[in-house]
Amino acid sequence: MSRDRDPALPEPPSRRLLLKGAAAAGALAAIPAAPGVAQAAAPAGRPKPAPFVNPLVRNRADPHIHRHKDGFYYFTATAPEYDRIILRRSRTLNGLGTAAESVIWRAHPTGPMGAHIWAPELHRIGGKWYIYFASAPAEDVWAIRIWVLENAHPNPFKGTWVEKGQVKTAWETFSLDATTFTHRGKRYLAWAQHEPGLDNNTGIFLSEMANPWTLKGPQVRLSTPEYDWECIGFKVNEGPYVLKRNGRLFMTYSASATDSHYCMGLLTADTDSHLLDPMSWSKSPTPVFTSNDTTKQYGPGHNCFTVAEDGRTDVLVYHARQYKEINGDPLNDPNRHTRVQKLGWKPDGTPDFGIPVADTTTAGD
Repeated sequence: MSRDRDPALPEPPSRRLLLKGAAAAGALAAIPAAPGVAQAAAPAGRPKPAPFVNPLVRNRADPHIHRHKDGFYYFTATAPEYDRIILRRSRTLNGLGTAAESVIWRAHPTGPMGAHIWAPELHRIGGKWYIYFASAPAEDVWAIRIWVLENAHPNPFKGTWVEKGQVKTAWETFSLDATTFTHRGKRYLAWAQHEPGLDNNTGIFLSEMANPWTLKGPQVRLSTPEYDWECIGFKVNEGPYVLKRNGRLFMTYSASATDSHYCMGLLTADTDSHLLDPMSWSKSPTPVFTSNDTTKQYGPGHNCFTVAEDGRTDVLVYHARQYKEINGDPLNDPNRHTRVQKLGWKPDGTPDFGIPVADTTTAGD
C-alpha cells in the first residue's frame, strides 16, 4: 500500500506459531490517499461497493492489499509452501479472488532467503515498489529475518525485483512481519522481533527509517506479550499494522499461537505524540478480534486495512480458518484463507472490529 499521497484523490481526515528454535525459536488503508490514513469522503458518483465474498482468496495467509492510484487493488500474501512471493491485482476487491496470480520472486535454493518466505507486504515509496518479507537461510530455517525487494518499474508485474538486503535491527534475532508508514513527514518501520533476555517469542518494535531498507533508530519496544490471551501456545506479539484516523494512530497486532487462539490486539497513540516514546502508546487489555463459534471462523489475525471501491468504506483484511481442530503443527495446515469485511467505528472514534463474519453463502448452499 502506498504511503505516498495521490494528489488526484480527496484529502482524508485528519505470526504465527512458527516460533521455534533459537528464541523459540503485524487504516493504513492500502489506499493512495494519505500515508496511514483511511480515506473518509467518497468521490461523487462512486457506486456502492458490492457485498464482500468470503473467503476472498483461499490458502493465502498474512494478506496485504494495496489500493493504488492506477485504480487497481494489489494483493500479496504468504503461500502455504513458504517458497515464493505472489502478486494479484483487480479493479475490485471481490475480483482478487479470481484474479490471475503471478510469482514475482522465488526463494533461493541455498543460502539467505532460502526458506520460510512469510508475510510479504507491497508498498509504493518514492516512485518505486517495495516488498517487505521474512525469510531464513535454506540451511538454518528458523533464523528468520526481514528482507526487502525493490522494483523501479511503474507496473510491479514488470521490471526487475532487486534484492536490497536485510533490514538490520539492533539484534541478530528472530524477526519478521515488517510494515512501513509515514507520519508528519517521517517514515517508520514497525515489526516483530525476539528481544534478547526477555522470556517471550516476539514483541512489537518501531524505528524511524533512513531509507526504505535501512533503520535510522532508535529502536523502541511498543508491546510485549503480557496478558494471558497473548501467551497461549507461544508468547507472541506480531503482524503490526497502522491505521491513522480521528486524531489517533491505531496499531493492530496479532497474538498467541497460530491456531484458534490467534487473535488481534490494539495499540493507540495520539497523532501529536512522540511515536518513539513507548509511553505514547496505550494497549487494550483485551483482544479486539477473536475466533467465533457462531460464524465458524477461527484464529483471525495478521491483518491490514484498505478501502472499498466507494473510496470511504473502511475494510478489514485478515486471515482465518474455517475449523478449530488442527492435526499437527498449525504451520503445516494450509487453510488460512484471506477474508475481508467492513470495519466499523465507535462513537468515541475508535475502530469497531466486530466478529469475523461467516462464509458467504450462495444459492444452493
